[in-house]
Amino acid sequence: MHKRKTPSRPSLLVAGLLLLVPVLHTACSAPVSDQAPDITGVTVFDGARLIVGDGSVIENATLVVDDTRLVQVGRTGEVEAPAGAARVDLTGRTVMPAIIDAHTHLSQTREALVEDLQRKAYYGVGVAMSLGQDAGDLPFQMREETIPNVARYRTAGRGITRPEPGRSEVPYWIDTEEEGRQAVRELAERNVDLVKIWVDDRNGTYEKLTPELYGAVIDEAHQHGLRVTAHVFTLEDAKGLLRAGIDAFAHGVRDRDIDDEIVALFKERPNVILLPNLPDRGVAEDLGWLSDTIPAEDLQALQERFTDRPDAQETFGIQARNLSRLNAEGVKIAFGTDGNAGWGPHTEMADMVASGMSPHEVLVAATRNSAELLGLTDVGTLESGKSADFVVLEANPLDDITNTRRIAAVYLRGTEVDRAGLSAGWVGQTSP
Repeated sequence: MHKRKTPSRPSLLVAGLLLLVPVLHTACSAPVSDQAPDITGVTVFDGARLIVGDGSVIENATLVVDDTRLVQVGRTGEVEAPAGAARVDLTGRTVMPAIIDAHTHLSQTREALVEDLQRKAYYGVGVAMSLGQDAGDLPFQMREETIPNVARYRTAGRGITRPEPGRSEVPYWIDTEEEGRQAVRELAERNVDLVKIWVDDRNGTYEKLTPELYGAVIDEAHQHGLRVTAHVFTLEDAKGLLRAGIDAFAHGVRDRDIDDEIVALFKERPNVILLPNLPDRGVAEDLGWLSDTIPAEDLQALQERFTDRPDAQETFGIQARNLSRLNAEGVKIAFGTDGNAGWGPHTEMADMVASGMSPHEVLVAATRNSAELLGLTDVGTLESGKSADFVVLEANPLDDITNTRRIAAVYLRGTEVDRAGLSAGWVGQTSP
């Protein structure tokens, strides 16, 4: 059995630093907005390779956007563009759905939360789901707002765990089944997007939710039409949660390699979704792609954390092998970063590919599958009738997943995100 360790991504270790430094962005050619006039109404985007999000690709595609919606999507030449529509030429580029980050922990004040969501939008995230650390009314107010240049927000409100003095006091602390059921009833009144539970003794420092306690929570949630996602660490707890009817896992098994029994349990429950939330890979990586917007001294501090670390590689290896096997066995994989670093999704996608998933499988996980987990029907794939949330890339991520970092433009709800303006504001420069 693997001795438990709790390393985190370097990106998460410097989360506080990232809130103080400029937003990170990739080097790319002139933004799409520089190639077309400022327009309103119907816009036609021609010529791109289109990654639909459902596993299919349309070469030389056309998207027709009317206000906030996609009204036509298909092969160029087969789509009838309205007369007089504005046109944007995307020849040579690739378009993919906006990313859905289904596991984040974001800031708790309005100003900081808006900035978190701006940073997410800058990096192509259309929806961010906050899992279990949201107290008060602000998260629910933000969920209902539509703010320019900001990713959509979803929340699980307060999660549920055993008492954990010294950690966060935001979650419900429960010791009885009735306390668990009452917590769920309160969450149902707020119409949370998911119910979050933690099943973890934190390296032996706390009591964890027992099968009786999490079974009561899951049962009550299902009575209210809510799904439950679980933070989990051990293989045995994952098995117990599957038997109790869990709907999703917010992490993969982390203490050892999985066995045939849990694979069988997953196969008996094909609707269960896994968000791997992989840990730091423990390998040296050149962060030069961040150099345009991080001051040299701050980038150096971040770069120093991306070194070869055998202990981290061992920990990553366990979770990578588990993800690879479950993906190969047909378990539905979704996507989350477990943090608030704007660029985190691009690191997570690369790590998922390093675990053995194909780039296309990862993109489906980060778009359609995450939308399904959150119950969102208007995003996740690029189809007629859905929200016009998409990312324009300079290169094809199906060839190399790190091409998701080469962002030319981001469109949310049919409007191009002002990436230049956001970046300029964060670095204190004048936007061109």
